[in-house]
Parts: sequence; C-alpha cells; structure tokens
Amino acid sequence: MKKILIIQTAFLGDLILTLPLVQIAKKHLPEYSFDIVVIPSTSEILKNNPLVNNVLVYDKRRSGWGDMFKFSKQLKKNRYDVLISPHRSGRSAILNFLASPKTNIGFDKSSMSFLYKQIVKYETGLHEIQRNLRLLEPLGVHEVDIVRPEMFIGENEKSVVDSVMSELRLSEDEKFVTIAPGSVWFTKRFPESKFAKLCKSLSSVGIRTVLVGGEKDIETGMRIFKETNSEKVSDLTGKLTILQSAELIRRSSLLVTNDSAPLHIGNAVETPVFAVFGSTITGFGFYPYSKSDIVFETNDLACRPCGIHGRTSCPIGTLECMNRIDVTIIAENIAELFRKA
Repeated sequence: MKKILIIQTAFLGDLILTLPLVQIAKKHLPEYSFDIVVIPSTSEILKNNPLVNNVLVYDKRRSGWGDMFKFSKQLKKNRYDVLISPHRSGRSAILNFLASPKTNIGFDKSSMSFLYKQIVKYETGLHEIQRNLRLLEPLGVHEVDIVRPEMFIGENEKSVVDSVMSELRLSEDEKFVTIAPGSVWFTKRFPESKFAKLCKSLSSVGIRTVLVGGEKDIETGMRIFKETNSEKVSDLTGKLTILQSAELIRRSSLLVTNDSAPLHIGNAVETPVFAVFGSTITGFGFYPYSKSDIVFETNDLACRPCGIHGRTSCPIGTLECMNRIDVTIIAENIAELFRKA
C-alpha cells in the first residue's frame, strides 16, 4: 500500500481543521494509508481514529536541530510516497524535505516553500478546511465544500461524561450551555467579567452553564465561577480530556467560545456555536459554519484585525474589539435559541 504523511504540528484547532483532509483523501485514494505528525498536546484528538494508521508525536518545543534531524531519519525510513503539510512553518518544510518522499505538497505562502515539489496557492476568502482540501488537488482530488471534521469519541469518554453529568445533577434531557473562556492569545479572550456576567444572566432565567477548558484555563474558570456565585454554574476547566470535553460539548445545547479550538470542536460534534471574535476576523477562514452559529464581533474598528493569531496584549491598550461587545445581546440570542429548541 502507498503511504501519505501529513505534518500538522500547529495548535489543536489547526489539527481539527486538518481532519477533513484525511477523510476526503481516504475516500478518494483508498490505495493509500495515512500517517500524521502532531505535537504532544494535540495527539489525543486522533485517539480511536480508524482513518489514521500511525500518529507520530514530535515535541518541537523541546527539540533542537539534532532532534529534528533524528526525527526526520525516522520519517525517511518509512519511505512515504506523498508528504502533505497544511502547516506553513519553515520547520515543517524542512521535515518534509529531509523525509525524502517521492513528492511533497505545501502552500505557496509557507515558509521555505521552495522545498516543496508541488505548490498550492493559499487562497484567502476560503474557510481553512477548504484551503486544506486544496492540498489534495495535485493528487487528482477536488473537493470545494466545507467538510465537517470527524472526531471518534470512545466509550470510555462517554462513560466519564455520564459520571460527570450525574455529579452535576444534569439529566440527559436537560438543556445546558458549555462555555469555553480560554485562548492562547490575550486579544482573543472575551474578558472574564463579561463571561461571568453572561453566566449570571443565563442563571437568572434558569439556564445552566458549564465552564470547560484545559489546564491552562483553570485559573480563568475559577475566577469566572467565583464571580458568578450561582448554583446553576459549574466549573470543569482542567478536569476533562480533550475528547471528554468534546463529548460534553456534544451533549450541550450550545457552546459559547472565543475564536479558539473549542469552536472547531463544537462544529465537529454538531453543537450550535456562538463565537466571540476580538482582534481576529472571520475573513481569516476560521469561523463557525453551521446554520445556527453566530459570530459576535465589533466591526468598523481601524485597528482590527491586529494579527491573524491574536496578540499577547492589545496594541493600543483598550481591547475595544472585545469590550464593545454587549453581553446582553449574546444572552438574548441564547434565550431565543432555547425557545426555538
């Protein structure tokens, strides 16, 4: 069997948006097997995935040039026919080159794109899923639609969430909202005080909320939970794995999130998504795409966007893009969604 390797060593959200590439390739190129290179913090998302033969974990943050060359030798031994890199970093391009596949495919806007034998134009105006799927065109596969990422949640994850919901006294038929307040970037984070205000507003009309997130979001979750001071608010930040969180989001009636990985998890498990966009814009191609999804943002700001990935601080010190978003409007839209459900 011929072999394809996909290199995606970016953030969790980027890996989720790469999954449709594997799904469509597997459908149209059954003669190939698929391996994928990821970083340690994102590898869990591929657990139980029957479409991927091997998940190769590369810890780029702890690896020097010597480690990279050693890892590339492992890739070279696997003798891949095709190497595809949705990630546009120079490191990914070097790994592609050193792995010595028969051919490799990357974007024209990738760092060190000259190392790719086949170049695909990175189109603005498309969703990231659509852009990634274009990397299959040199292999004769043409898919223009947004394809929903598939996540394979196992029985163990479902059992854990069963127990969690029982502890929270959330029945199977009870509607609730999951809220993911975290993000790697400061300018992508809706202020904690606004999330707390939203939780209070929903609590006042009897809607329960559950905070979710990784270990880095624990302090954020604790502060929001403490400020709400409501029995209808629960804090699970740092307490669930990625797939367990995905299962909880799947069971919720709505996910409220920043422009971050949970947004893409919500779309993958087909839960309606209300996304708050601050310094970034939907035009970058990382927006929620289901019919019931809504993006809340501040338009007509000369300073927005200030970066495709967000920033560690607001360049002008006001964070106006976030502060001008009205929590009341978000709460009203949630109430309306619940009335229609």
